[in-house]
Parts: sequence; structure tokens; C-alpha cells
Amino acid sequence: MGSATKNPAWLSLPWKTRTLVSLLGVATDLPRRKDGTVNRCLAKLLDFRAPPTTSKPKDGVKTYDVVVDPARNLSFRVFLPIDHAVEDLPVVVFFHGGGFVFLSPAMKVYDAVCRRFAKSFPAIIVSVDYRLAPEHPYPAPHDDCFDVLKFLDDDHENGSKTLPENVNVSRCFVAGDSAGGNLAHHVAQRASEFNFRRLKVIGVMAIQPYFGGIERTNSEIELDGTPPMSMKRTDWYWNALMPESDRDDPIINVSGAKAVDISNMDFPATVVVVGGLDTLQDWQKRYYEWLKNSGKEAYLLDYRNMFHGFCVFPDLPESGQLISEMKDFIHRIVNTVV
Repeated sequence: MGSATKNPAWLSLPWKTRTLVSLLGVATDLPRRKDGTVNRCLAKLLDFRAPPTTSKPKDGVKTYDVVVDPARNLSFRVFLPIDHAVEDLPVVVFFHGGGFVFLSPAMKVYDAVCRRFAKSFPAIIVSVDYRLAPEHPYPAPHDDCFDVLKFLDDDHENGSKTLPENVNVSRCFVAGDSAGGNLAHHVAQRASEFNFRRLKVIGVMAIQPYFGGIERTNSEIELDGTPPMSMKRTDWYWNALMPESDRDDPIINVSGAKAVDISNMDFPATVVVVGGLDTLQDWQKRYYEWLKNSGKEAYLLDYRNMFHGFCVFPDLPESGQLISEMKDFIHRIVNTVV
């Protein structure tokens, strides 16, 4: 841990939370090898999974899995709020975090947070199980996530109807935390240039998105080692995802000198979530400013005392507050879209 862990904001967190977040960082170090590969057997020992999906609802939410492409093990988990079964509901396509290297929709923490999303928004949540680096580097994760949108667009046309009748895919949001926030941006960018038949992405929820660049920002330097992030860890993850690219590639540095010009794109309204204890916050704030300077509708939610990944800790009041603010964002955008 770095000196940043002496920060009063960090010390004000519950000791159990500080311990769990610190252990999370260490746990992701163990399966990573110096040669850039991952010990997947060891990683599975750290993969605390939720119980398998069943037809019986849990916490007011029913779940099931859908296979998109068995050849590449691409699938997603659906979360249906049973108290809203007859309402016209938006769909939120969610991409989990884990540095593009770890975790899945079946992880206990992501199963739990998606249940909270489904019930609280309310919305139908589609949590994507994309392929992981370094075995599947860029563009595999990004292609997988975008292909799920194409699958949902075709869903009612091909007769499979994997989502319920009350889903409204013309009111689609893409969301994700950490690496999932990076995926949400790039999927939304591709969606704004793609001619879907029915699906339309009308909003992006980028929760502490995983961005970076060659430059070391103030937050990276000053907060280096604040669990669960460090510059050493972020460097390893970027090398796993894009081993042949420099850190100012627009996939990594979305708002840098090489950024894609989105000013003339129909890029959707975006809410950007940052945390005051997150080493990546400067990159996230630059992203927000870049969206605004590109003429796009953007909102910034700044949780000054929160660390990277706080949204999956249900005991934190800020986690509940974030879900409430995301709910408000969804309702505001749905009510303004014709």
C-alpha cells in the first residue's frame, strides 16, 4: 500500500471494507505471471460465484443465461424484475470490470449488483460474459460486447425471443464499471455508427471507467497504491489487453490526441462516475470534459471519499446513492427521447 492509504477519506471507510478492498488487489496479483500470462487454475480458486440461475426468483429478480455464440463461449445473463413484468422496460446492457482479465457475470458481486440494478431502476439487465485477455486481447472483448447488441437487435426477428415481451430495445443503455466502463464507451461509439433495425442506445453509464495514457496524471502519482489500484497493476492490464499498442491508443486514451472525433456522431447522453480515492479519476474527468467539448450531453457524479470499484459494496451508503442517481439518469433520458 502507498502513503495514500493514510488519507483521511480512506481511513474513514469501515475497516471491513478497507480489508476486503486491499485483499482484492492482492488476490488479482497472485494469478498474474511476469511473462504476461494468467494462471487460470489459480484464478478460478478466487472466483467466488453466485449459485446457478433458477426459475425461482431471488430478491424479486429472476435470472437465466443465454448463449450468443458457443464457438467463442459468448453469453449473457438476464436479470428480470418480477414486480414489473407487464411494464414497458428499458434494457441495460452491462459490462463487468476486472481489467479485461478477470471476473464474470456469474461472480457473486456482479450477480448481486445486477439484481439491485434490475429491481431499483427498474430495467431488464443483460450482463455480458465477454472473452478475457490476455488469451483474447483487443478487439475480442469489445467485439463480443458489441455483438451482444446486434444479437438483441435480431432477437425478435429470428424467433428466439430470449428477452421478455415487455423489453423495449429502442430504449437501450450500455453500462459498466472499470474495464466495463471502457467497453461501454466504445460500444456506444460503434452503436452510433451502426444501422440497427430496432435497438437504439440512448444512454451510457460509465462507472469509474478504465482509461489511461502514456502520461502519469496527478491522481495516479498521488494515489498510487490506494487499494485496489496501482500503476503497476494498471500497466499489466493494459499490456494484457493491447500488447502491441502504445498507451495513447484511442482504445486506452479515449480523449487524447489520437481520440476519435465524435462531434458529428449521434453519441448518447453519458453519465461518468468518479471516486476521490481512485487513481484513474483524472482520466475519467478528462473523458467527461472531452464529451462536453465534443458537444455531447454529459453528467459527472463525483464521490469524493470512494475507491475504485465501490459500486459492488452494498453496505456502503454511496453504493445505494449511486444506484439512485443512475435510476434518475435512466428516467430523465427515457422521458426526453421520442
